[in-house]
Amino acid sequence: MAELLTIDHVGHRGDGVAIAHGRATYVPYTLAGETVEVDAANDPERPHLVRIVQPSPERIAPFCDYFGQCGGCAIQHWQPDGYRAWKRAIVVDTLAQAGIACDIAEIVDAHGAGRRRVTVHARRGADGELRTGFATAGSHAIVAIADCPILDPALRGALDAARAITEALKPTNKPLDIQITATDSGLDVDVRGSGPVPTATIAALSRVAEKHRLARLTRHGELVLMRSPPVLAIGPAQVTLPPGSFLQATAAGEETLAALVQDRCKRAKHIADLFCGVGPFALRLAKVARIAAFDSDAGAVTALQKAVTATKGLKPIKAEARDLFRRPLVPQELRDYDTVVFDPPRQGAQAQVTQLAASKVPNVIAVSCNAATFARDAKVLIDGGFRIEGVTPVDQFRHTPHIELVARFAR
Repeated sequence: MAELLTIDHVGHRGDGVAIAHGRATYVPYTLAGETVEVDAANDPERPHLVRIVQPSPERIAPFCDYFGQCGGCAIQHWQPDGYRAWKRAIVVDTLAQAGIACDIAEIVDAHGAGRRRVTVHARRGADGELRTGFATAGSHAIVAIADCPILDPALRGALDAARAITEALKPTNKPLDIQITATDSGLDVDVRGSGPVPTATIAALSRVAEKHRLARLTRHGELVLMRSPPVLAIGPAQVTLPPGSFLQATAAGEETLAALVQDRCKRAKHIADLFCGVGPFALRLAKVARIAAFDSDAGAVTALQKAVTATKGLKPIKAEARDLFRRPLVPQELRDYDTVVFDPPRQGAQAQVTQLAASKVPNVIAVSCNAATFARDAKVLIDGGFRIEGVTPVDQFRHTPHIELVARFAR
């Protein structure tokens, strides 16, 4: 049933929010002040947008032909000033709701050349057709994508390679997730979901890797073919990435976050880098301080250790595989460090910050990709005697509601 709604504001997930029938109604791809026609027959809380009746003066034309179909971007239809103010307000509102008062800097754009890693999905639709691309918003259905304008040019050819891999694995008839990372030596690809495959299929995948000149192709982390090790420059080091390894979404994002962390560690002599990954902070900070790095990903820690061995001019870095959710560093272990840096996954680091709050560490730098879990963890530190000295929001996930934060806590 079609009806007209007036959008009150844009919510934290990027949907326009209308107050109708005594409840909030979420309308994707709309802006504050717009009058829109919606069809709420299937979902009264998140109805289908039929048309924009009265557009906002801040509305602009999306730059991607797939916008509104592909679920990767929530906002391409808002002029930059309004978008940036909204994204910063996500941080302001979230901290205010948690009762945290501090200076919040202007948002730093870190999109740079675009996303340097992407996960492409291959699924059969209800019609039985096999599609390779990205998921639609709120669904497992796949939009077949020919090109994505938010990807780093270094990922050129990635979607073609994904389609070829899907074709080679078509006989498995299984949904696939194909993670592709741009490295300095070419595309690094890890395929998940295929299950065991016969030798003939492995040979077909090897031919795909050769044809598309992939640096490396792995399946569930197991090597299929390596033409050259997938190497990435991180600070002064060259890191050979483990299969499917985590990286910041953009090169500019990594550099921006690292610069903000370094600026807050200027006088540090001995730093604990928690949730260190392959070392985007540790390898840069080791130019001026001793580092103890910890992460649950043993492959990432091994890659960091090898990079340290091959890099000259660094102060000592000790890297250890450790699950900081189950075995956080306790106050007795933390007493040797004058600074702790932590950059956890989206769920935050509640167990670790509880131990930090009980420790005597004077300087803590928090990096986060989730404002809500950051606020929860920040409250633990503040209640433990730390003061928060300001937050800097960083936007490397442009066109989405995702935001990075860097903050310093001191005693």
